[in-house]
Amino acid sequence: MPLVTSTEMFKKAYAGGYAIGAFNVNNMEIVQGITEACQEEKAPVILQVSKGARAYANHTYLVKLVEAAVIECPDIPIVLHLDHGPDFETCKACIDGGFTSVMIDGSSKSFQDNIALTKKVVEYAHDHGVVVEGELGTLSGIEDEVVVEGEGSYTKPEEVEEFVSKTGVDSLAIAIGTSHGAYKFKPEQCTRNAEGVLVPPALRFDILKEVSKRLPNFPIVLHGSSSVPQEYVKMVNEFGGKMPDAIGVPEDQLREAAKLSVCKINIDSDLRLAMTGTIRKFFAEHPDKFDPREYLKPARANIKELVRHKLVDVLGCAGKA
Repeated sequence: MPLVTSTEMFKKAYAGGYAIGAFNVNNMEIVQGITEACQEEKAPVILQVSKGARAYANHTYLVKLVEAAVIECPDIPIVLHLDHGPDFETCKACIDGGFTSVMIDGSSKSFQDNIALTKKVVEYAHDHGVVVEGELGTLSGIEDEVVVEGEGSYTKPEEVEEFVSKTGVDSLAIAIGTSHGAYKFKPEQCTRNAEGVLVPPALRFDILKEVSKRLPNFPIVLHGSSSVPQEYVKMVNEFGGKMPDAIGVPEDQLREAAKLSVCKINIDSDLRLAMTGTIRKFFAEHPDKFDPREYLKPARANIKELVRHKLVDVLGCAGKA
């Protein structure tokens, strides 16, 4: 099937109490690992491209990689989405260039300026059959070219109805305690469980429930929701890396969010960790190797298995294509 928008995906996810995985892509191996897992698990998927990915790999190459995935995985619906579009011009370029969904991130602006910018993007996108994600509230942290200094700010539930009605957005990203990057929480913010593992503070489900009450049947999005698998943090550190305080969002909290109104959960750092850890381990064990095909093949395989786990155990969207 051709590329689709997220409209029907979100309707089914909301009704079914699961979420769609939105995975950031930068190269061929990541695209392959994600979509092969989704094809085998019969799961719908959103492939996201950020401003940084477009600068790194080029818009055309990324679109063609996703179009190849559509051909190779014909049984699953695939959305091509712009993640954290910084301005109207970038969103327009992606809408004109084959994307079926865009995010305009006006969260750093005033409430009224965010509305004005988001509405402008929505009007252009809808005229071209493309859906739009907006954002209220800001996440702290660093991921790709998204940099938010300080603690960020939670979404104010009392603002969501006005924002959605005045902009016409199709989905809304909210801030309930997630964070960009692999270093989402400082160790001093966490507690230790019986096994001595650091446990971050709980997400603000009270905000999510209030937003859901004010926006019934409306799809909510969570950014900064990578779980930062500790087995890959350990692998990175064991083979020369230095990531001792990389802490992510617990998967059980993400599963709980997916049962509510969260229809899209963004996952990025997990895949990068899997790729980096696997490559570091490969070179440590095979110092004489130099062929990229040899070290990227196991990296792709580990990405695929990690995505499979997310689809089945976290997002709950396996078998929903």
